[in-house]
Amino acid sequence: MLAMTVPLLLAVAAGVSIVVQQALNANLRISLNSAAWSGFVSYAVGLACMVLLAAALRDPVPSASVVARTPWWAWSGGLFGAIFIGLAILLVPQLGAATFIALLIAGQMLASVTFDHFGWLGLAERPIDPTRLIGVALLIGGVVLIRR
Repeated sequence: MLAMTVPLLLAVAAGVSIVVQQALNANLRISLNSAAWSGFVSYAVGLACMVLLAAALRDPVPSASVVARTPWWAWSGGLFGAIFIGLAILLVPQLGAATFIALLIAGQMLASVTFDHFGWLGLAERPIDPTRLIGVALLIGGVVLIRR
């Protein structure tokens, strides 16, 4: 269990960072009077941070052959990130951070168990079982309680 403590704490920190990011982006939207420019700034700062991380880790730039072998759909992650950021910028002020994040997690969980079950996008197949369904139901119940 001790070996899992750091990864578990990092996962919690990632969750906290999403809330902080969305609150900051919502405030930036108000300051800039633009959801689009708020999202652009979020991605520009994120891009700069990833460049610094790649440099710090001394990761080589992928070769043309590696790029050519990569499935077309693998390049679309940024599109879905932009959808997430754009919707969060618009919805956090309307719904509140807790409701937005609760609905976000419910959506993630529903999609995750479905993707796992069918092995979509290269994930290992992990069948939906009664325990997972109970977990999803409890999560959705939590969303209802938070939204009240």
